[in-house]
Amino acid sequence: MKAETHPRYEDVEIRCACSNVIHTRSTRKGPLIIGICNACHPFYTGTQKFVDTAGRVDKFQQRMAKTQAAQAALAAAAAKKKKK
Repeated sequence: MKAETHPRYEDVEIRCACSNVIHTRSTRKGPLIIGICNACHPFYTGTQKFVDTAGRVDKFQQRMAKTQAAQAALAAAAAKKKKK
């Protein structure tokens, strides 16, 4: 293996915006500053909330109900035609 071709693998400190500090090893130099980590991320802390913006779920359910009603009406009309 040639000398000086691979980056150095050194100790690095990762700092989060929530002031959490993680010590690890990396080829990047200097302290890494991140915006969110496992200590403050809502998914990992259990504070994740599902937000229904502008009633999207209700609008979807209303569209599905209309579609199902229309399909039922078409099926009833097709069954009525077959009887004739």
